[in-house]
Amino acid sequence: MKLELGNFYVKDIVFGSETKYENGVLTVNKEECLDFVKKDPHITEADLRIVKPGDMVRLVPVKEAVECRVKLDGSPLFPGYTGEVTPCGNGTTYCLKNMSLLAVGRHWGGFQDGLIDMGGEGAKYTYYSQLKNLVLVADTDEDFEKREQQKKNRAIREAVHKLAEHIGSCLKGLEPEEVETFDLEAIIKRNPETEKLPSVVYVMQPQSQMEEGGYNDLCYGWDCNHMVPTLMHPNEILDGAMISGSFMPCSSKWSTYDFMNAPIIRALYKQHGKTINFLGVIMSNLNVALEQKDRSALFVAQIAKSLGADAAIVNEEGYGNPDADFTGCYVSLENAGVKVVGVTNECTGRDGKSDPLVSMDEKEDAIVSCGNVSELIDLPAMPEVIGELEALARDGLSGGWAGDEILGPSVRADGSIIMENNAMFCGDQAIGWSTKTMQEF
Repeated sequence: MKLELGNFYVKDIVFGSETKYENGVLTVNKEECLDFVKKDPHITEADLRIVKPGDMVRLVPVKEAVECRVKLDGSPLFPGYTGEVTPCGNGTTYCLKNMSLLAVGRHWGGFQDGLIDMGGEGAKYTYYSQLKNLVLVADTDEDFEKREQQKKNRAIREAVHKLAEHIGSCLKGLEPEEVETFDLEAIIKRNPETEKLPSVVYVMQPQSQMEEGGYNDLCYGWDCNHMVPTLMHPNEILDGAMISGSFMPCSSKWSTYDFMNAPIIRALYKQHGKTINFLGVIMSNLNVALEQKDRSALFVAQIAKSLGADAAIVNEEGYGNPDADFTGCYVSLENAGVKVVGVTNECTGRDGKSDPLVSMDEKEDAIVSCGNVSELIDLPAMPEVIGELEALARDGLSGGWAGDEILGPSVRADGSIIMENNAMFCGDQAIGWSTKTMQEF
């Protein structure tokens, strides 16, 4: 499969009379884009804002991030979700780089939503403060879930995915500034020199624990709760096959933007044919029952061994219950003779003294930590809030609280906040581009 990503590097975003890209500037027709969003009658309120690195702006509750793109063959950006099920991972896709399209609730947040500070001390905690962001701020008539801690956010999330493709379509007919080619040949038809290198497979464990539909990550529009571990070509993930779900403590989430840019996949591609033989991606799942976890672990090990993998990277989205899937997969691979490096965040408590994972095994001897979800973050008030700051304390965000006998409420009267890292939008960047480092004491 050969995928070409034509990149256009955004230097600035402005509003104007026409949605277009020219000389590094993305101009957005705000009214036209809002009319497009409001085609869904469940969107009751919508606005578009522009925020840039260094702006003293706080965004909360943040629900999703997407990269604006368009496929030149006319197929949907997210097959099975924004259009019919079609193949992806082949052909040419144009991408707006250095920016993302964010979805923010105008009022109501939930367990899976997070916070982004574009400037100040809080900006260092999330990758998205480094991007120029076009922000869809919206509310819906989905009153049945507004006061529920778990929200599907169907209308807002679907709106931002469709809008990403709508805006990306302005790139049609232009010449990209850079073309990245991802061309991974068939596994059994590789040159002898590549086949002599250590063979590596990447195991991704996307969020899929919720048995009710509407919460989990999607694969070609299909709820990942229905999956068993499946071999996928890495180009499929880079080209829109995977969509982030609405359920998961926010610092642990993989946004759709993260899937579309998947840093570990990109890193493995760069080493393919040089230091490793990159076999592909095993897309696994996260389960609830122990039997389901054991079954998936066996599937992953069997696929990896059948492919001839010498080594694997195992990467989980989340923590807590999913740690059992992570450990089971890790151990099954090691038992099959496949050497493993794990990538995950950890939950060691506010004092850092708790066990890092709910489930561990002595064979888990090589794990890259992306940080502690329970780390306390204390930030001053911001001059401007996009969304509703009170959502952090009121709506059950995984790192916020209405009251604490020692710390008080997450949102103080002066607008300053205290929260766990849990509530930082994709803050741990466990999919592979965390900027955090270890500190020795």
